[in-house]
Amino acid sequence: MAAAVFGAADLPRSEVFLESLRLRLGREAHHLLSWKNIKTHAQRLEAAAGLATASEWLTISAVVVCKPFLDIGGIRDADAAYLYTLRFLLERLSWIARDREAILRYTLAHVVRFRLAQLRDYEQRLARIPTKIHWPALDPRGGMIDQPKRIQQLQIGDLAASAIFRAFEPDQYGRPEPRYLQELAPALYRHPPGQAHFVRPQDAPVEWRDKSNLPMGH
Repeated sequence: MAAAVFGAADLPRSEVFLESLRLRLGREAHHLLSWKNIKTHAQRLEAAAGLATASEWLTISAVVVCKPFLDIGGIRDADAAYLYTLRFLLERLSWIARDREAILRYTLAHVVRFRLAQLRDYEQRLARIPTKIHWPALDPRGGMIDQPKRIQQLQIGDLAASAIFRAFEPDQYGRPEPRYLQELAPALYRHPPGQAHFVRPQDAPVEWRDKSNLPMGH
């Protein structure tokens, strides 16, 4: 799961950026930029590299989850796994806003059968338990849910999440593609600065076991 973070003043900039990325990928104006619509490996790498060019105003924050370990922990329901991952992403989003002395308002891309009422209920549950979320930095009205066709900035999050997923998930021949993560690295959020933290099982692809192969450090 990944989020594209930028200031309200950069909203017009994000729209210009998406149009320029469509041109780089040979897409028509206002074409829906989603990973599944970008078919070739070369174009997908170009999309990841394109996101990195926006690092002056764009920050990508991501949480990588090993789903089999969620199953072992008893989190087998798809909505529960989604919300559990969202919790850790909200922590990081709140830290970004806190450090920038800003109030963050977030919008999730619509997921089939996931309702806004479920999000509100989960936010309220999180507020009642110990977490690392810095609540004063989040808009008290809570998050929203919308479609990438209507809120085109959600397309940035989709591209980032998919690129990071492919960096960790082996292909049909058992190989992950670390270049996606390497291309994205300039735009990725690190906490503390200069470091990123990965929790990965011992049977993770060998490319990620050796820390020297990680483009983001820790």
